[in-house]
Amino acid sequence: MRSRMFSRSIALVAALGLALTAGLASAADTIKIAVPSPYTGSAAGFGENVKAGVVMKLEELNAAGGVNGKKIEAVYLDEQCEPREAATVSSSIVNDEAIVGIVGHLCSSAHLAALPAYVREGIAAITPTATNVSISTKNKDEQGKAWSFRNVYRDDFQGTFLADYIDKVLGLKKVAVFYENNDYGIGLKDAFAKEAKKLGLSVVGEEAYKKGDQDFTPQLTKLKAAAPQGLFIAGYYPEGALIADQAKKIGLSVPKFGADGFDNADYIKLGGAAADDTYLTAPFLAETAGPDAKKFIDAFKAKYNREVDWMSANAYDAAGMLAQAIAKAGPDRAKIRDYLAGMSSPEKGYKGVTGVNYFDANGDCQKPAFVKMVKDGKFIPAPKQMN
Repeated sequence: MRSRMFSRSIALVAALGLALTAGLASAADTIKIAVPSPYTGSAAGFGENVKAGVVMKLEELNAAGGVNGKKIEAVYLDEQCEPREAATVSSSIVNDEAIVGIVGHLCSSAHLAALPAYVREGIAAITPTATNVSISTKNKDEQGKAWSFRNVYRDDFQGTFLADYIDKVLGLKKVAVFYENNDYGIGLKDAFAKEAKKLGLSVVGEEAYKKGDQDFTPQLTKLKAAAPQGLFIAGYYPEGALIADQAKKIGLSVPKFGADGFDNADYIKLGGAAADDTYLTAPFLAETAGPDAKKFIDAFKAKYNREVDWMSANAYDAAGMLAQAIAKAGPDRAKIRDYLAGMSSPEKGYKGVTGVNYFDANGDCQKPAFVKMVKDGKFIPAPKQMN
């Protein structure tokens, strides 16, 4: 009996050893990146867009043999677009030594909350979507090295662009501003108001709202009294769709303007007919993309059975940039950062489906903006662009 039990113990130890060895081998053959984004909550639709782009790029890379013979594995972490959750998620990322880089965060407020951990612990993050201006200066360590990069334009560019478009292309003279009281909304509002003043475009009213609000009628009623010719809604699509619907119900039937936070099919689904006559900025427009992007656009439609959105395209390129950095510099956090910082000119940039991606000393990139609009329940390119 004793010898039988001893034999079983030996077999169990051997099995555990094999399993451990297999696990170590598997880990050695894999490189991990983190993709923190909102996968639940009101911004989950945006998170799924980012995930869709990352999934496509990693599937493509891994099918071709991975990076230096190793598979790239993404760890998708839900931070709900909330600063407190993002700070918690950032701690788990920096403490996991197997994670060598980050694609994210999605929302500016979440990205700003996570940045201190990334700068302190030295891990590079490429955000495909966070546009707040203050990210540019809060992402550097004591040596002045940037640890946050982005392949999307900043809010000051976007807000300025919208004011120019409204004034020069559409010829409106009076606009009301309704903004979400967070980093993203305030950044857009401030840049828009500054440029509007320069142009002589009158901002006839400003009102604020909070994420998750449901009733916007009191603020909209105040804005309507100022008789605006247009309504700039500086926020994200869930509240934006409700605002569009409630504006229509009180007779505030003017063109609506939004930034890239409106670029989601759910804006139209939630807003219904009220979403029509909405103009919005986007850093990527499939209809104007070059031939190099066509393969990606067609593959995206086939995989997800929908039109490609700018967040998915930017996330696809962000994942591609991070993979290229890993391939050239190795799975070393500091060397990956240095490689990304070296993408400092068009000649040294990453040629992706969204164009050539490269960074300045603050980790910012410069890209043109395009204008989409909602017409008859669909996103279409605006008849007039400003490029």
